[in-house]
Amino acid sequence: MTTATRLLDELCHLTAQSLTSLNPSDHFQVIKLLGEGSYGKVMLAMHKKRGTPMALKFFPRDSTSLFSFLREYNLSLAYCTHPSLTSALGIAFSTPTHYVFAQQPSLYGDLYDVIVPEVGLEECCVQRVVSQISGALSYLHTLGFAHRDVKPENIFLCDRDCRWVKLGDFGMVKAVGTRVPCVWYSSPYCTPEAEIAREKELSDSGSPSVDENGNKSKEGSQKTTKKRILVSVEVSTDSWALGILIYAMLMGSLPWSESVLDNVAYERYFRWSERGRMQTEDSESDGLEDFYYVAPQFTAFTPLACSLFRALLHPKPNLRATPGEVAAYLGGAWLLSSDISG
Repeated sequence: MTTATRLLDELCHLTAQSLTSLNPSDHFQVIKLLGEGSYGKVMLAMHKKRGTPMALKFFPRDSTSLFSFLREYNLSLAYCTHPSLTSALGIAFSTPTHYVFAQQPSLYGDLYDVIVPEVGLEECCVQRVVSQISGALSYLHTLGFAHRDVKPENIFLCDRDCRWVKLGDFGMVKAVGTRVPCVWYSSPYCTPEAEIAREKELSDSGSPSVDENGNKSKEGSQKTTKKRILVSVEVSTDSWALGILIYAMLMGSLPWSESVLDNVAYERYFRWSERGRMQTEDSESDGLEDFYYVAPQFTAFTPLACSLFRALLHPKPNLRATPGEVAAYLGGAWLLSSDISG
């Protein structure tokens, strides 16, 4: 456990003892809904006395543990000092139905709102976003945390042209090395190793069941639980999501629907990533000519961009590039039919 994670646990313990209960309308003028999701909702509000605009993030108490609320709040308050991470504002309280904390408002929506379907964003804009988000992720990683939920909906805009963006929503953040139950979901943002763990979990389901204490259940017992596979939290999860994010921004679409080998689009990419450079005999000469086979959904990209994708989207997590390595790919053209000027 890193110093940062130990301090985060201590902050949560202290905040739990000082969390106050209040009526939001006594102190804030709620203006409009900024966003909502499985976590709850975010409202744009104005502090009545100070006139300060802020975003109030509401977490339903019936579906949110106090610890998870305090962990996200304190992480955002104490550690999100990077300019491209959304910071809390030091205001946290509870109501009879919700836990609430205040954070910096993003008045221009999120990245998902501005990606044009099947078109994407201008390449210069994409590279600006990638520079900022890769820096934010690298900063989190140096503290010993992995974000684990990088996607367009969690990247918030501070202006209309993506010259300043912020990565937010830290509900999935965990300390690197933590053992957590494997979660697989049908999305290209879900890593191939999660699918491998899921397959193992399914194959092990025929083995003796265990009860809630970890003991093998007796035959005929009804109180059993499915064996869960625990996986280690690694920064390579963020690298994979960053690679998918870059593709989505450039193309306005996703490279495949899920990262499994029985998905034709992913299988073609997997073969490309495994084979990479091929050699074939040139019929007009006695020598061998090197050429690149490119998976069909990557043919619009320059060799530089193809190298970036193969680095971030390596099927083997231990060989995946880190977000910090992305800086080496910035500045050169990523799309064959455009430049990055502007």
